[in-house]
Amino acid sequence: MEIYEYSKEEITIIWKPQICQHAGICVHTLSKVYNPKQRPWIRPENASIQEIMDQVAKCPSQALSIKNKNSKQV
Repeated sequence: MEIYEYSKEEITIIWKPQICQHAGICVHTLSKVYNPKQRPWIRPENASIQEIMDQVAKCPSQALSIKNKNSKQV
C-alpha cells in the first residue's frame, strides 16, 4: 500500500490513497492545506496544527491520519 507523509513541526499527515473515498471533506474544510491541483497536494505549512488535527478527524475513510513526533499515530 502506498503511503505519503507530509510533515509540519511535531506532526506528520499520513495519506493512504488506496483507501481514500474522495469525499472532498479535506478540500472543502481546509482548502489552504489540501489542493488536488497542486503538487504536493497537501501543504501542512498553510494551517495550524490544531486546524489540521481537527480536519483529519473528519476524514470518513480514514485515508488521512496524524502521526506525532513520538511516532504515535493519532
